[in-house]
Amino acid sequence: MINKLRSFSNSKLAGVLVGIIIIPFVFWGMGSVFSGGNANNVAKINNEAISSKDFTNFINESRLTSDVIKANIDKNIIEQILSELVSEKLIEMEIKELNVSISEESLANKIRSNPILLDDNQKFSRLKYEKFLLENNLSATAFESSLKKQELKKNLFNYISGGIKSPYFLKNKIYINENKKIEIQFLDLDLVHDKTASNLEIENFIKDNQENLKMDFIDVTYAKITPKELVEINEFNDEFFKKIDEIENKILNGSNLKEINEIYNLNINEINKFVLKEDSDEILKEIYSRRSQDKIQLVDKNDYYLIFEISNIIKKIPNKADSKFLEIVRNKVILKKKFEFNKSLFEKIDEKSFNDEEFIKLSKNLNNIKTITVNNLNDYEVFDPDSLNLLYTLPNESFSLVTGQENKVFLTKIKNIYYSDMDKNTNIIKEYSIKANNDIINDVYTSYDLSLNSKYRVKIFNQTVDRVKNYFR
Repeated sequence: MINKLRSFSNSKLAGVLVGIIIIPFVFWGMGSVFSGGNANNVAKINNEAISSKDFTNFINESRLTSDVIKANIDKNIIEQILSELVSEKLIEMEIKELNVSISEESLANKIRSNPILLDDNQKFSRLKYEKFLLENNLSATAFESSLKKQELKKNLFNYISGGIKSPYFLKNKIYINENKKIEIQFLDLDLVHDKTASNLEIENFIKDNQENLKMDFIDVTYAKITPKELVEINEFNDEFFKKIDEIENKILNGSNLKEINEIYNLNINEINKFVLKEDSDEILKEIYSRRSQDKIQLVDKNDYYLIFEISNIIKKIPNKADSKFLEIVRNKVILKKKFEFNKSLFEKIDEKSFNDEEFIKLSKNLNNIKTITVNNLNDYEVFDPDSLNLLYTLPNESFSLVTGQENKVFLTKIKNIYYSDMDKNTNIIKEYSIKANNDIINDVYTSYDLSLNSKYRVKIFNQTVDRVKNYFR
């Protein structure tokens, strides 16, 4: 939580809104806080109250319009904004108690060194500063106050985690884990999957999946509209687009394609009970993809306009004698068998009941089992990134199912793991120092969160919040 707050304090929006990412920080220690009570306050942190006036001022400063708030009132936007305000107050209390500060001189230097306020000679430009304030509708006082808050937050987090220096063994631990070499045996399951589907299996699949196999059969009339057909020349001129506008207006006014054709004499095509196939005409593919929209449509295809009207859609299972349909079903049967096979294999691995003997038996041929040495977490020669991350967490001799290029599924076994220490004089020592420091800092923030949990109690006055919500309704 603190880590999220710290990241946010460095962001460009920190001076405008605290941000939704802080919400978990507020709710972490509330307990049964949603109780009724105080008419003038919306919340209380320990003995420090947050008044309804504070809340309304915060809403006004949030730059959210009343229309936006009203539209999201039932999506808990008021509660979100209140959470942001409570987060701000809680951080301010911590800053005050820990006596975190920033001098006026340091603040002025922050402004004078801001890259967007420098001129061509890299000197602070008063003119650019004034322009920046005008463009962002800010006064100098408001901007400097916001910047001060942001810097105080940054100093707070630096105070909590400052001075951390990770020892070599922690850097080395991360290095070893990321750069260990793993010797992996793997079997491409595509070599052992059953790729057949009997007539009985196909018949049973159709019987068990009636609804899922139904397809839309459409009755449609359509026409390509080109300048040649509409204005008798091959040029997209004003007259052509004027007539296109007329057709579009007629569609909007409820005219059907038959009525439009009587006026413009289009070259109409008609097809009944059309269902999409791989070799279907491109125009029919376009129409079929738009079948769930308006019945009559005019589509700009750059080289021409397509007008069509779907008069009927019937959802049914295709003819079982249709070879294309049977091929679709056959592929679905094979896919289902692959899924069930992989699921069964995964369950065996998860239950620790899969062993070397079954691995060899499953491969059918030892030549099907390949061996690769993965050099580090960025070695994507066979396995994809998510799979590599998984493999790098597994112990020696363990089996797993992972994926690779072209959506291949592999059964793997960790055969050997080779470790090597990081050279203390390597040029990547800084990289692993940062990683180790971040791990320590996250642990510090976790401990700090636990201390705040016992230090602050946040209470929300629900009745007052409801009155604010009612104002926007």
